[in-house]
Amino acid sequence: MDYSVLLVEDDEHIRLALGLALGDEGFAVSDAVSGEDALRMLGQSAFDVVLLDLVLPGVDGLEVCQTLRARGDLPIIIVTARTDTADVIAGLEAGADDYVTKPLVAGELAARIRALLRRRGGGRQDEVLRFGGLEIRPDVGTVHQSGQEVHLTRTEFRLLVELASAAGRIVTREQLLQRVWGYDYFGDTRLLDVHIRRLRRKVEPDPDDPTLVVTVRGAGYRIDPDR
Repeated sequence: MDYSVLLVEDDEHIRLALGLALGDEGFAVSDAVSGEDALRMLGQSAFDVVLLDLVLPGVDGLEVCQTLRARGDLPIIIVTARTDTADVIAGLEAGADDYVTKPLVAGELAARIRALLRRRGGGRQDEVLRFGGLEIRPDVGTVHQSGQEVHLTRTEFRLLVELASAAGRIVTREQLLQRVWGYDYFGDTRLLDVHIRRLRRKVEPDPDDPTLVVTVRGAGYRIDPDR
């Protein structure tokens, strides 16, 4: 076994089938049938990733996601129906790192989980990236703005490091999706759009008029090294 997964799913058929399939892929799978059950288990045991259905009895998936994100940066993958664009955006805004759509394919899902968990800071020892009052330390995973620590999720931090490491150069949307999430999204850039908005809320003085993470229309994003 390599990674431990908490599967939060109220549909017994899906829960059992997916649990067995992920077990065959080498994951240690525990399951929860409700939001309350998931929060209780997460308070008692450590998991590497949470696979979270949004439609749950009682405490729904969005509330669980928000609660977990307030506690820390535990990787969260939400599960939603293929056409539920609003659910995808709501889940990502609540703090999820990634999303998958039903029906789920175990092999693809296992690859997505491993790609998510492989992402780490990866900077050089003692490297510090500075942009005005913003200070990024990729080696230890910290960000400070004007001396105050900025709390980013693991995915937000990886996104910021990718942009900061290419300061002054445009990083295309496709490059960010590949480098941060690790696979091809076939034109679906909702994931990136939401994470850029979340990142700007935390590092920009005015998120509605960003001066650090700048959009280069039709091309991608750039951080100005002379900011």
